[in-house]
Amino acid sequence: MEAKVPRLLDQVRESIRYKHYSLATEKNYVYWIRFFIRWSGLRHPKDMGGPEVEAFLSMLVVERKVSPSTHRQALSAILYLYKEVLKIELPWLNDIGRPKEKKHLPVVLTKLEVQQTIQVLDSSNTTFGLFARLLYGTGMRIMEAARLRVKDIEFDHGAILIRDGKGFKDRVVMLPQSLVPALKEPQSLVPALKEQLARCHTIWEMDRRNELAGVDMPFALAKKYPRADQSWAWFWVFPQQSVSTDPRSRIVRRHHLYPQTFRRAFQLALKKNACFKPASPHTLRHSFATHLLQSGCDIRTVQDLLGHNDVSTTMIYTHILKIAGGVRSPLDSL
Repeated sequence: MEAKVPRLLDQVRESIRYKHYSLATEKNYVYWIRFFIRWSGLRHPKDMGGPEVEAFLSMLVVERKVSPSTHRQALSAILYLYKEVLKIELPWLNDIGRPKEKKHLPVVLTKLEVQQTIQVLDSSNTTFGLFARLLYGTGMRIMEAARLRVKDIEFDHGAILIRDGKGFKDRVVMLPQSLVPALKEPQSLVPALKEQLARCHTIWEMDRRNELAGVDMPFALAKKYPRADQSWAWFWVFPQQSVSTDPRSRIVRRHHLYPQTFRRAFQLALKKNACFKPASPHTLRHSFATHLLQSGCDIRTVQDLLGHNDVSTTMIYTHILKIAGGVRSPLDSL
């Protein structure tokens, strides 16, 4: 009896997981491939080619008026389908028009705006306030902070280890000293980060008493270290309050803080402060880099802290320095 061939989208998911792509990439690629197939009248992609792909992309631009980044994302998903899943050569690949990438200057909050936003977050949820402090104080991406584990915080060395960041790269960032207790401080003044770890430990103990499945482990470490997923060292620094079903393994376990939950709280904080800049949690990373450069920090150091491959990527943050560095408008001399 012949083995049943998996459905096309299941093949896509299997291929993406084999390459260790993120869950967000998996969801995006599956969405665009499904959209492409349905728009084409449920025809199988192997029966289509360059004209159909270009017609689909043209529809996205002309009718739906998608941005160049969305255009590139849809194209990447379809090309992945043909090259990696269907194993079909693409002689028409170079003939497909690609949108020109636009370089936008990053939105940057002032130090006062950052301080006011964090204060509003503190008043609504101290965990969100701490999360914002780490994003601004270390330059971490939102997913890097959400996936932070207890073992990755080095209080003795004043450092935070970021594992499997963008591009599966590890790096080290500073642990903000404002979150580390001074020796002369009274014991009652427990810093926010240790308060958060104490709350996490209570949640971790409750999960162990309830015999809940351990946290998600990267790659095959769950098999190599069978009980590590239930250990305190591997627990999340920012765990979700409720348990949920893992979308890949279907195991009920405690996930880390959902990024969209913090994004909503961050947007509400900006509105309360009457800050009308098109900011997001990622803006705290931009602000981190810009404020470091303004304080005289070497750009190579900022590059390492942000995890950029090329210093030219970091150079975009110098746009503020051109104005803040003392360049005067000719109007002021009239």
